[in-house]
Amino acid sequence: QVHLVESGGASVQAGGSLKLSCVVSGSTYSTYYSTYSLGWFRQAPGKEREGVAIIDGTGNTIYADSVKGRFTISKDNAKNALYLQMNSLKPEDSAMYYCAADGRGYDIRWYLQLRALEVWGQGTLVNVSS
Repeated sequence: QVHLVESGGASVQAGGSLKLSCVVSGSTYSTYYSTYSLGWFRQAPGKEREGVAIIDGTGNTIYADSVKGRFTISKDNAKNALYLQMNSLKPEDSAMYYCAADGRGYDIRWYLQLRALEVWGQGTLVNVSS
């Protein structure tokens, strides 16, 4: 059992920064956290959900081209938390941001592209104004 709760979404001006957090809980995750991949996805109104960044159990990361160099994904195993530091925000970064988790051990490129992770949070809204 895995449960995800995101926070940190807000309205910010272009060029600003935000840090999103996701608390990961549940007995299954607590036992098998080292095998889980965690990720951030986003969906803007009228658009498909897209992968933003993924981190696997050993700390390997992958980013969407649109956020490389601006966003950083990280996790704190002691706190069962996932983070997304977002810098140099652009209006096109505006979206609902979702945290997701998957314990099947697939390649993180697969997760980023196919977005088929097992468990999803409810989302946190980011709005970037120009």
